[in-house]
Amino acid sequence: MTRRFMFPLFWRIFLAIWLAMAITLVISNLATRTLLDRERQAIERQVGLQDLAQEAIRIRQQRGRADAWRFLQGEGKRLELHLILIEQEDNARRLPKAVRERLKSDWYPQKPAVIRLADGYRLIAWPRMHGEGWLDPKFFRVIEFGLAFVLISLACWLIARFVSRPLRHMESTAQQIAAGETELRVSQRIATRRDEVGQLATAFNAMTEQLCTLLERQKHLLRDISHDLRTPLTRQRIAIELASDGGADPSLMASILRQNERLEAMTAQILTLYRVAEQGGDIEREPVPPVKLLNQVLRDAADYAKHQGVECTLAVADEARSVSILGDAGLLQRAFDNILQNALDHTPPGKRVRVRMGETGGWLRIDLEDEGPGVAAEHLPHLFEPFYRADKARGGNGWGLGLAIARDIVSAHDGRLRADNADTGGLRIRVELPVFTGPGF
Repeated sequence: MTRRFMFPLFWRIFLAIWLAMAITLVISNLATRTLLDRERQAIERQVGLQDLAQEAIRIRQQRGRADAWRFLQGEGKRLELHLILIEQEDNARRLPKAVRERLKSDWYPQKPAVIRLADGYRLIAWPRMHGEGWLDPKFFRVIEFGLAFVLISLACWLIARFVSRPLRHMESTAQQIAAGETELRVSQRIATRRDEVGQLATAFNAMTEQLCTLLERQKHLLRDISHDLRTPLTRQRIAIELASDGGADPSLMASILRQNERLEAMTAQILTLYRVAEQGGDIEREPVPPVKLLNQVLRDAADYAKHQGVECTLAVADEARSVSILGDAGLLQRAFDNILQNALDHTPPGKRVRVRMGETGGWLRIDLEDEGPGVAAEHLPHLFEPFYRADKARGGNGWGLGLAIARDIVSAHDGRLRADNADTGGLRIRVELPVFTGPGF
């Protein structure tokens, strides 16, 4: 594979800033020269300078240099110009030193205007300070600083845009992939850049491709194992029941049957997790009354709660009694049943599981709070991950699938799910679902 030529980002930024500063110097210098040239040309084009110079020559020839000098001084004040008449090249030393240096220099831009006359005379003219034709040096500094500010700001903006746009694109792509759009990748236009950003985009795409492949394989593996287990488990159950009817040891058969039922329950959980993950938000939806749904969940769990010695209570706020949510009643019941089952499994006998429901700002809020040992803070962010079990914090006989299934079901209904430790010390799981109908809707 041919290695592409790389142009590192460091040198791109360095050269961009260096070029911006160089261009600033060149343009400001050209602008200054242009303005000064226009000043000098404007002086040379002034109407009457030729006639004034001829008059100065006539006065000099007839009345002497002193009268000619006074004449030029007076006219210079009137025109706001410094005026000097020189006769030959060697008389240039009569000029002020600063003017002589400007006349001799090929690079100094602020040269006086030179009006050539007959008989070898020349009239040197430049604006008086703060006169009408004089350009304040501060003006040129303002131009230079202004050009420097504009050009360097433009260069910095281009650099920031050049670096930040692809990074923002990668960030938004990563967020969308995390939200479930696993087919997205960073655009080829960014991935083919010949710098560190292009390398990062290429590595990001390769990493995402590998992770998505692994996740897809994991889902398929769970699906295939679950499907393949159902048939032998069903046959095993039938064989156990036949063996029990045939006079086998009842206690042994009951133990085997319980383990079989646990395997069947785990298989059903894995299949549910896979089905919800596959459907995503494409589930069938209909109006569901949450009060009726929770009452049904509590009724179904009543025998198990009694066996555990745990009391379950439901408190519904007045504003939430008549609301409904849009979704799949069967899946929602499964989600709440899993959360309640988790709470019952970790609540000691004689304690209570509280279920509270309220409505705030268009969201139905349902809290399921137990009086168990709670969960350590480092385990809370992982409770809804498949097969995760915080065994040191909360014992149990599950597989770490119930809360993961509840999370996927709530997410498929555009809801939110979070866990924290309640004031009583137990775990509180809060489910928030968008309200479909109710007072004010």
